[in-house]
Amino acid sequence: MRYPAAEKLEIIRLVERSHLPAKQTLDKLSVPRTTFYRWYAQYRTGGEASLQDKAPLPGRIWNRIPDKIRERILTLALDQPELSPRELAITFTDTQGYIVSESSVYRLLKAPDLVTSPAFIVMKAADEFQDKTTAINQQWQTDFTYLKIIGWGWMYLSTILDDFSRYVVAWKLCTGMTSRDVTETLELALQTTGQVTSPAIWLTGSVTMA
Repeated sequence: MRYPAAEKLEIIRLVERSHLPAKQTLDKLSVPRTTFYRWYAQYRTGGEASLQDKAPLPGRIWNRIPDKIRERILTLALDQPELSPRELAITFTDTQGYIVSESSVYRLLKAPDLVTSPAFIVMKAADEFQDKTTAINQQWQTDFTYLKIIGWGWMYLSTILDDFSRYVVAWKLCTGMTSRDVTETLELALQTTGQVTSPAIWLTGSVTMA
């Protein structure tokens, strides 16, 4: 319970004038002795003005990223704007020897609006394929997933997914995301299924099997 300065002063005067021991007087007032003697010490040192409650100072966040590190992260983000917050966190940790999390990098970039929009296309429900697949090997989908392997660097998983069965027809671990990587993954899929189609169509992002 917080007491105004005037009430603290009145309690101090009551205890000083009371014919009872201080402990009994404080018990009747429901004021802890430690609290009272703290007030009393403040009063004797600084007078009535010292009894005013002061606004608490903001505490230092123990795990706050130092300003110098924050500046270095922002510099890296400006130098390599193509990197996502996750890639920036990993790159900064690897090259600067200071561990930062993806969430910390995201919050740091969010404030000055440096978070880049992801490169994706929003597809509405009405925009889905009109000719739905009814069997396997009618339509394939392609995708790249990137991951970092410690000691190796960034690797890219090229996959071909059958639209009907949702089965991964073929996959290939690559060091980049080039059209050649996609073509080679398609060739693996063709060998696996025995299908025949033009690899060039694959570069559009999906292949409709003849």
